[in-house]
Amino acid sequence: MANNQLPDAILVQQYIAGDELALSQLVERHQSRIYGFIYSKLNDRDLCDDIFQDTFIKVIRTLKTKTYNEEGKFLPWVIRIAHNLIVDHYRKNKKMPMTRETEEYSIFEFLKDTSSTIEGQMITEQVEEALKRLIEELPNDQKEVLVMRMYEDLSFKEISEQTGVSINTALGRMRYALMNLRKLIDKNQIVLTN
Repeated sequence: MANNQLPDAILVQQYIAGDELALSQLVERHQSRIYGFIYSKLNDRDLCDDIFQDTFIKVIRTLKTKTYNEEGKFLPWVIRIAHNLIVDHYRKNKKMPMTRETEEYSIFEFLKDTSSTIEGQMITEQVEEALKRLIEELPNDQKEVLVMRMYEDLSFKEISEQTGVSINTALGRMRYALMNLRKLIDKNQIVLTN
């Protein structure tokens, strides 16, 4: 079997065993999907390049320390690392991307940023109440994942274990929940900015 046809898990093992070429094959195989994922969240090529590089620096560090344990699910693992780096970037820069309905932190980040004024707190409470009402309108499977992720702060792995679905299904439900929530927010003309 040619190296470029080897499963990810084998290439990961080869890289951990010292074969540097195995990592370049993994990067080559998945770079367009990983880069595409990062770009879809940031829409800024320079920043995207930085996060892409940071993602693989983290991948290399984890593989070198032999703490990698993803049972052959290399791509979802790398995507998760990229996603966490993107979240960290937004947290550091206190920027909230409201244009992308797939960002799980966009709507909710606003709620955490409570204003110190009484008026600000009242507005935040009103928005939170309105959001809770809208969340109730979501299909049950989407609502369940959204509540577990946003209010109970569970990881997608924990959500998938508790709901008995795959991590990809849980992620898909979260994505649809956020898209539907965005539509409901627009329809009900709820303003999420101060």
